[in-house]
Amino acid sequence: MKNRLKYILVVLLTIPILSCQEDFLERTPTDAISSADALASEENMQLVLNGIHRGLYSQSQTVFPGGNTARANNHYWVPMGDNLTGDLIHSANANNLSWRSVMQWNEHTQETSLTSSLLWYHRYNIILHANLLINEIEGGALTETARLRNILGQAYTYRAYAYLSLVQHYAKGYLIGNPASDPGVPLLFSSESPFTSEPRSTVQEIYDQIESDLDAAITAFQDSEAPSVGGAAAKAQLSINAAYGLLARCALSKGDWQTAADAAVAARDGFPLLSEDEWKSGFNTNTLSEVIWGSNVIATETTFFRSYFYLASNTFNGSQIRNNPKIADRRMVDAIPETDYRKDVFLPDAPNTNTSAANGNGGFSNNTNPLYPTEEEFDAAVDSIKAVYGLVAGHNLHPYMQFKLKQANPGTIDPDDVIYMRSSEMYLIEAEAELMMNNLTDAREALQPLAEARDSSWEATDYPTAESFLEHLKFQWKLEMWGEGFGYTNHIRWDDGIDHAADGGSGASEVLYQQSYQIERPSLNDDWIFKIPQAEIDANPNLGSGDQN
Repeated sequence: MKNRLKYILVVLLTIPILSCQEDFLERTPTDAISSADALASEENMQLVLNGIHRGLYSQSQTVFPGGNTARANNHYWVPMGDNLTGDLIHSANANNLSWRSVMQWNEHTQETSLTSSLLWYHRYNIILHANLLINEIEGGALTETARLRNILGQAYTYRAYAYLSLVQHYAKGYLIGNPASDPGVPLLFSSESPFTSEPRSTVQEIYDQIESDLDAAITAFQDSEAPSVGGAAAKAQLSINAAYGLLARCALSKGDWQTAADAAVAARDGFPLLSEDEWKSGFNTNTLSEVIWGSNVIATETTFFRSYFYLASNTFNGSQIRNNPKIADRRMVDAIPETDYRKDVFLPDAPNTNTSAANGNGGFSNNTNPLYPTEEEFDAAVDSIKAVYGLVAGHNLHPYMQFKLKQANPGTIDPDDVIYMRSSEMYLIEAEAELMMNNLTDAREALQPLAEARDSSWEATDYPTAESFLEHLKFQWKLEMWGEGFGYTNHIRWDDGIDHAADGGSGASEVLYQQSYQIERPSLNDDWIFKIPQAEIDANPNLGSGDQN
């Protein structure tokens, strides 16, 4: 790791870094920052921090040596969580950016794959630059100010975020393993060459570090001053709410239920639930009231055909979507009550226009839907859906396709923001934590504001037992957070496998999904754990072949 990270530091400190402040976000970058000057002032530290913000959604080759244009970091990593677990379902055989290979479990199970390698290096790149800021600020070289405290809080939050991502992907789940002895990932605290990396710390040690960093972040954010930005750019900066949100996620994943519940309540403070119109607007901007944290994707820095919406939104004008519209699990969609407005973003009766559809039912000649007995009625339905959602001529339709994720300008390749944390998630975390503490009444009360906001007929008394409420809570997680990447960590925490064939079937094609059509639960199948990049094992003197997952 030390050679790899040495080059990462040198390169990122000498490339142009875009500020997330509106003042700086003209359409041109600032001057490059040399390593000698990067920490010389509060202003330059903010620019280093803004470089981390930008690196969340940039194509990876602009962030570290050895990156690749096929991965634009969180544009890829966020929806990947639902791609892996079959919540975001492919309807046809398309493989741009290895999106099909990820779905088939042929990426994260390979130590030489781009997915395993670039996720690892991106998260350590975040850690390296967080260390840079933390070590300098904590070293006391600069006079403490409210602005400097905010930068420190963001740096600690970033380091915790990166370590939580790493330990949840490259190590066995906390609740299904033995965290005191299970190997986690290497801890890195250095910010200057020569870099040193310890061997793999235990899962417990990584979690302890995450919690320590989040405690430090929350302390630093108190009496701090955030950058004077507004709109979508403001939520690209991390905040005390984001730190509490990450603490809630961390605590939930390890079974620290009371901390999870308390942190979730703190995280969502000031971020009211979306209205129906807002919920249906497409989840394409940080300006939504629920958004606690997200990347504000700058138009001049767009990744176009490497974006989140290219991979997951059926309105994007790209081949991955036009030829392979993404569908939702029909078991989930069919279970949504008619009184729940979230049902409206899924189209179970959409005509199947794709003659290359994996189910073999594409085109009117293969039509099995009695709603369209004639070709004229079939074509009229197609035209109507395309007009409503702004699709272009090349877009195919498919039953159970989704329009939860919609571009601000549908039918284009325009960029959109990438949302990482919403207050809805915090209601779900609190409810699950209360249930795990055997507080069924409190769990139902915790979920009630979210559930009633979405479903006018929701009644807590419909779930009289812990077992029935847990199944309903899982349903709420899958429905509310569909497409936002929570499938992978939820499955590991719940120790749930994948079975596209069960209960009438998900709608996925067994021929297309191959080995990922049915996957044993995580406690019995170590393929849920990502492979450590072989390049890391080869370069890091503290790792050997025996350290591979």
